[in-house]
Amino acid sequence: MDRVTIHTLQAMKERSEPITMLTAYDYPTAHIMDQSGIDVILVGDTLGMVVHGFESTLPVSMDMMIMHCQAVRRGVKTALLIGDMPFMSYQISIEEAKRNAARLLAEGGVDAVKLEGGQAMAETVHALVNIGIAVQGHIGLTPQSVSALGGFKVQGKSLEAARCLLSDARALEQAGVFSLVLEAVPARLAALITRSIRIPTIGIGAGAGCDGQVLVTHDILGLFDRFTPKFVKPYANLSQVMRSAFEAYRDDVRAKAFPAAEHEFSLSDEVWDAITSELDDEN
Repeated sequence: MDRVTIHTLQAMKERSEPITMLTAYDYPTAHIMDQSGIDVILVGDTLGMVVHGFESTLPVSMDMMIMHCQAVRRGVKTALLIGDMPFMSYQISIEEAKRNAARLLAEGGVDAVKLEGGQAMAETVHALVNIGIAVQGHIGLTPQSVSALGGFKVQGKSLEAARCLLSDARALEQAGVFSLVLEAVPARLAALITRSIRIPTIGIGAGAGCDGQVLVTHDILGLFDRFTPKFVKPYANLSQVMRSAFEAYRDDVRAKAFPAAEHEFSLSDEVWDAITSELDDEN
């Protein structure tokens, strides 16, 4: 199967072929996901919450992102790999954004970076694209700005807010993003934005009118139970499967049912006799 590139995604939009995108933070998950034919894999800063147990994505550092990107890269052969720019890795200055984006590519091995923000980030996006870094935009509910947004709320519901999102999308397209994540946006508005720009849109809580969909893998597998957004469709309950396995292991060990003979390694009688004889002589 051919490697997925940003040009692949553009062609999929033009063919009205839905784009699939999921998050991954480790090698085995990425390997299985890649084999499953997922088009785009995102090493999201959501790893701060679903992997490291933070209350938000804000504590995630560049070093953390790079470590997880490296692990995922080893498992990905076909999908387009995107790395999130963590909080304050690109907002302070354009030079800082260039330096950190370059680290994600050079050290983390990603194909592209993703950053949050609309018109205010257009100049930064343009600067990154100009030095050869592919950028995915992200507007609507932007988790790194959740304090300013007043919580995890649907964005673009008022006329003014809807106009602002449409302007954000157009500004980012003009700046050079190759695709745009729309998070927690009313479905009709997301579909309108999708029709209004030439680049692919990837929805998360933005309805079926987007060019593709993305979800956090831990949410669809039932591995993160702190909260489940309305837009998530669970496809498995692995937390229960894991809990059952851990409890069965605990019970087997306590009952001395594990390890059994088939789990042990043998030692020849010759070696056994010799070593026990030596111990007997010592005593």
